[in-house]
Amino acid sequence: MNAACAWHASPRFRIEDSIVEFLDSRRLTGPNLLWERPGAAVEVGFGCFADGEPMGPTAAGAERALEVWQQQARRTLDALGWNEHELIWRVHPTGLSLAFSAPIDALYSACEVADWIWRATAAVLEDSEEPDSGLQGLRRQIAAEQDPKLIRLQAAARAHGVNFCGDDEWTTIGMGCHGQTFDTPDLPDAAALDWSQVADIPLAMVTGTNGKSTTVRLMVEMVRAAGLVPGACSTDWIQVGDALLDRDDWSGPGGARAVMKDPRVEAAVLETARGGMLRRGLGLERADVAVITNVAADHLGEMGVYDLAALTEVKFIIERAADHLVLNADDPEVRRRGLQAAKPVSWYSLDPTDELIHNHRRAGGEVLLLEEQMLVRYQGDQRSELAVVDEVPMTLGGAVRYNVGNALAASGAALRMGLPLDAVAAGLRNFHSDAESNPGRLNVFDLGGVTAMVDFAHNPHGVAALFDAAARLPHQRLLVLLGQAGDRDDTSIQELARITAAAQPDRVIIKEMTRYLRGREAGEVAALLTGHLSDAGLPAERVDHAPSEMDAVRSALDWAQPGDLLLLLSHAEREAVLEMLGALVS
Repeated sequence: MNAACAWHASPRFRIEDSIVEFLDSRRLTGPNLLWERPGAAVEVGFGCFADGEPMGPTAAGAERALEVWQQQARRTLDALGWNEHELIWRVHPTGLSLAFSAPIDALYSACEVADWIWRATAAVLEDSEEPDSGLQGLRRQIAAEQDPKLIRLQAAARAHGVNFCGDDEWTTIGMGCHGQTFDTPDLPDAAALDWSQVADIPLAMVTGTNGKSTTVRLMVEMVRAAGLVPGACSTDWIQVGDALLDRDDWSGPGGARAVMKDPRVEAAVLETARGGMLRRGLGLERADVAVITNVAADHLGEMGVYDLAALTEVKFIIERAADHLVLNADDPEVRRRGLQAAKPVSWYSLDPTDELIHNHRRAGGEVLLLEEQMLVRYQGDQRSELAVVDEVPMTLGGAVRYNVGNALAASGAALRMGLPLDAVAAGLRNFHSDAESNPGRLNVFDLGGVTAMVDFAHNPHGVAALFDAAARLPHQRLLVLLGQAGDRDDTSIQELARITAAAQPDRVIIKEMTRYLRGREAGEVAALLTGHLSDAGLPAERVDHAPSEMDAVRSALDWAQPGDLLLLLSHAEREAVLEMLGALVS
């Protein structure tokens, strides 16, 4: 069976003024946007395209679809003996997410059940013949997939207060050096295990729109300084100790599972990105602490998330697993949602006079602050100094304000993991955001008096923060290399151009990103950026174009002279860019 279990015919039909289309179905393996339970979900799109403009479900259409789906789902689950499993749904601007809980040992079968339920729902809605009864076949699939040992092992892990992670290949109880991993087809009986030998290790999860990877890598340095073997996953790699196990995007549940089962790992830091949380949910149920760095407009319009409030709820999925939260008081969305958090919170801020910070401290809470030039931690009135900001290389003497915030976030989370204060301080001093330790995140190169900064900033929020850092650094002229992936909407592209024009750079080189067209025509994004820069008042003679990222970098270097600052926003050819600049330095 395929994990996605897509409906082969992708049927479409009408409800009132809307076209209804089945999009896909998927397993929910851990805590997710809908709830903390595993199960299966189907995504249904509603659209009206008669005038060329998509629209979401009408109130009457959504109500009717939900009513019929609930009836069909309840009837089917009861007939399968899944009476105790519950239904949940979400209405969003372009459709519905429809889900039910299911046993962890039958999630592939649950996808087939979800598919069958929607077939029956669609038949009623379009007044057509219902699909032939497939209940006997579904029962056989469920029986073949079920594994009572897996269920007992999960229940025992929860009873003993340790993490459990299982799939069809292997199952882990506990974590890292204190965990045990078994081949799922050959599980031991839970009663036969020596549970005194199973435990979790210190664990942090990190999410947010920007700053996730840098915060994870800084925390890895803090774990090393504490004398422990770190395990970490991110959008770039899986790492254990000093070894990179794989280079790829491992910021989803698969990365978390890989770190959990490695017996060398003594403390873990997991980058936990939006996509994995939406698609599957969290890869584990328990963590000591979770960090949310910020929430800004990025990836809006994907998987039913169309505004900042919805995106914030996605980021806060990690609250379901964390014992403690470390939250950015300077970010409006994190602040708003964090005030509603059910878990204990440590706030961090660059503004020690902030009213929230003051009130939280007065109530005995924990805050992490930039206080004049010192990074400090307060627990009520108890003050601990972490480092002078000039001693933290990744802040460039405090000029890079967002990295000051990332340093505070990492410090708060590391201390909540149980790392000693001196290890946290050592990590702050030892971590360099260079091409080796933090590739593509504020990597600075001195090229004979020309300063080149390579950064992965790829959304308006991140680019604005980078321009803020540039304004605080000495330079004569400013150049920015600009591009955007095709899956961003026109509004995001316009905002990116507006922020760039507002910084009044002396040169903008717009690069083509043919690897990331994502549904757009070649040259389309570049044309949009060019037009929006002009509309925002940037003179046309300051704008140039390049057919690729590497060509854009070469053009920037040809233009530059001593005293200039080059902001090289690198996405498609980052490794080649870093290699070329590194060779110029050496």
